[in-house]
Amino acid sequence: MSLGTIYNALKPELQKIEDRIEQVLKSGQPIVNQAAFQLLKAGGKRIRPIFVLLASRFGEGQTERVLDVAVTLELIHMASLVHDDVIDDAELRRGKKTVKAEWNNRVAMYTGDFIFARALDLIGGWSDQRIHGILSHAIREMTIGEIVQIRDQYNWQQSLRQYLLRIKRKTALLMAISCQLGGLASGAKLNTVELLYRFGYYIGMSYQIVDDILDFTGTEKQLGKPAGGDLRQGHVTLPALFALTNPAINAELKQKLDEARKTGIGWDEAIRIIKTSPAIEQAKDVSDRYLEKAFRVLDRMTPDEPTAFLKEIARYIGKRKF
Repeated sequence: MSLGTIYNALKPELQKIEDRIEQVLKSGQPIVNQAAFQLLKAGGKRIRPIFVLLASRFGEGQTERVLDVAVTLELIHMASLVHDDVIDDAELRRGKKTVKAEWNNRVAMYTGDFIFARALDLIGGWSDQRIHGILSHAIREMTIGEIVQIRDQYNWQQSLRQYLLRIKRKTALLMAISCQLGGLASGAKLNTVELLYRFGYYIGMSYQIVDDILDFTGTEKQLGKPAGGDLRQGHVTLPALFALTNPAINAELKQKLDEARKTGIGWDEAIRIIKTSPAIEQAKDVSDRYLEKAFRVLDRMTPDEPTAFLKEIARYIGKRKF
């Protein structure tokens, strides 16, 4: 089985989700339409809606409620990307100009707010307080993760615990609740919903670590943005963290980073030091350990088809190149 097989199997549902996102993002304001649709047309893997759809197969399967959950979570993700690009002053996203680059920071921030609001509109009338509580907790934690990342910019003394908590908030939590809410919305058994959450959390942690590795090892064409962007923005990701705690290169690397921050010159050399150190493989080992935990969760689950699909996605995340 391949990832393409999964996309093909889910194609009708994914098209419904795409159509709903497009419908939900329409407004009476041309500039909001243009800004929101620019992000939509930039595409994306739609991993979160896929998790919702697959998790729903452990219950009653696709329903209107499940589709609303999938759209809501993808919109929350999209809104966070618009805000991220403002904070990071990013010009490109998936090889396309960002909303802030095409317009300005003010348009981008309010576009992100609009997308967030539309996401919440979809489930505003639901009576299931569990779902409201899960979503509000996730949004709160994502916001804290962003604030902490801003606070810790250019802090080369961060710990592994700080990094793992940050990526849990910024990435893993939304993937975890994609699986969890897909199960809840379809009436899956509560013990299954708990396993789905744990699977999504482990996969989300692995996904972000791989993302952080690719930021060093990928090409601009593969990434859709310049390589090494996180480090230049002062974000200490796992490869940088491991390199900074390596006694053999710590002093040289920190000197290069301090110089680069002051003068703007030397980032390429700092990136080279990290890429040629053991840090990349160390980070890959941590990602692989999260993947192994995800597979162990799936080994406890039935039925076979959605479990097999989730395993294939996990394999893809572990070996993806962009």
